Amino acid sequence: MKTANSRIIITSIAALILSLTGLASQAHALDFREIDNPLIEVFLIISFLSFLPAVLIMFTSFTRIVVVMGFLRHAFGGQNTPPTMVIMGLSLFLTFFVMSPTINVINEKSVTPYIQEELGFGEAIEEAVSPLKTFMLKQTRQKDIALFVNLSKKKLPESTQDLSMSVLVPAFAISELKTAFEIGFLLFLPFLVVDMVVASILLSMGMMMLPPVMISLPFKLLLFVLVDGWNLIVGSMMGSFQ
Repeated sequence: MKTANSRIIITSIAALILSLTGLASQAHALDFREIDNPLIEVFLIISFLSFLPAVLIMFTSFTRIVVVMGFLRHAFGGQNTPPTMVIMGLSLFLTFFVMSPTINVINEKSVTPYIQEELGFGEAIEEAVSPLKTFMLKQTRQKDIALFVNLSKKKLPESTQDLSMSVLVPAFAISELKTAFEIGFLLFLPFLVVDMVVASILLSMGMMMLPPVMISLPFKLLLFVLVDGWNLIVGSMMGSFQ
C-alpha cells in the first residue's frame, strides 16, 4: 500500500514538473512502476518536491489570490494585519478550491489509469497536461500568448491546445499578475478615499503631527466589516476564475 501511494505521489508531481519544462513528449521512456528500490522512490519524491513551489505559483490560481491578498493588507495600512501565515494559508486553500475540478480530471484521466497500468508514463503525462492547459488558457490573454509565441520565434499552432508549455506558462503568469493588479487597484480606491478624508480633517484641525494612518485604520476596519469585505473579495476572486 505504501509503495502504491509513493508511486502515486511520484507520478503526480513528475507529470507537473515535466509538463512545466515541456518534456511531456519525451517522457514515454520513463515508467516509475518499474522502480522497486524504496530508497530510489524516496529520493525521487524529495527531488520532485523541491519543484513544487514553482509549480504551485506558475500552474495555478495561487499567484492572483496571494497578490490580491497582499494588496488588501497594504490598503489597510497595517504591516502585519492579516499576518503573512494567514494570507498564505487562505491563499492555498482558495487555490485548492479553484483547482479542484482540474485536479479531479487529472486524477481520473491520468493518475488512476497509470496506477492501474492502463496507461504508460508518457501517456499519463499527456493526459495530465491537457486539463492544465484548458484551465490556463481560460485565464490567459491572447495578447500575452502572442507575445511569447513571437519571442520564441515559433509558428502559432492551429489549436491553442497545441501550444508549448514553455510559451503558455509565462503568458499565464503575466496574465494572472495583470488581473491581480486590476483587482488590487479597485481594492485600494475606497481605502484611499478614507485616508484622504481623514488627512483633510486632521489638516484643517491643525493636527499635522498626528499620523493619518493611525486615525484612518479604525474607520477602514469599520467600513470593511460593514460591507462584509471578506465575503465580497473572496466571492469576486472566485468569480473571476469562472
